[in-house]
Amino acid sequence: MLNHTLLSQLTTLLPSVGEIIFDFLVGWWWDKEKRKRILLFSSSAFLVSIPVFFQAPLVRIFPWLSLLLTFVWVALSFHWRKQPETYIWGDLLWGFSWSWLCGSIYWGWLRYYPSIHIPIEAIGLPFAIWGIRKGWGLIGNYFYLGSLIGTAITDLYFYIDGLIPYWKELMVTDPTLVKPLLQGAIAQVQTIWGISWAILLANTLLGISLWGLVKKKTHHIVFASAVLSTIFTDALFLVAAYLGIG
Repeated sequence: MLNHTLLSQLTTLLPSVGEIIFDFLVGWWWDKEKRKRILLFSSSAFLVSIPVFFQAPLVRIFPWLSLLLTFVWVALSFHWRKQPETYIWGDLLWGFSWSWLCGSIYWGWLRYYPSIHIPIEAIGLPFAIWGIRKGWGLIGNYFYLGSLIGTAITDLYFYIDGLIPYWKELMVTDPTLVKPLLQGAIAQVQTIWGISWAILLANTLLGISLWGLVKKKTHHIVFASAVLSTIFTDALFLVAAYLGIG
């Protein structure tokens, strides 16, 4: 049974950030500019979840299709960026295109090598840093940066908690035989060591997210959403894994 201590500890992290998000959503809804930021916050969270729940199964079956879809996102991004009414959405889609491209490359052909996951996911980092320094594409570049930070911290947890061997096995094991592997991984997460590091790294993600929300600029809010959504995406993945062994 899923360790209740882990769940109770994680839920204690959420009230403060929940209050900030509630004030952010309710207090700003009546202002047109601030309402736009709310929609960007929500859209960023949605886009963070797409690679996990949509791209991952797609890329394993049709890797080239996933890769080619990158050009569709880029083309749509540039088209929207040409129009003042849709510029911000094109900018956001630009950052998402980098995440999609990196995910297509890694999960399509290199998923057996966890040690190069972050280097592949960070292919667009030099371009994002350049864009941020130049003040170009701030919404998209900050989205990509936030998504990358969340991914890196999740990977760090895999290394610290000794989950990398399960990662490797899951990539080569027949789908009908993954249940014992998931059971072993869940057991590893439920240890005091695993719970403690989960709390520490979740707090780190929350702190980074709160920094972005306090800044209140549009690109910082997108950044905060991308980082914060990592926690919920990881939690959903954990629940899905638990249900898979139930």
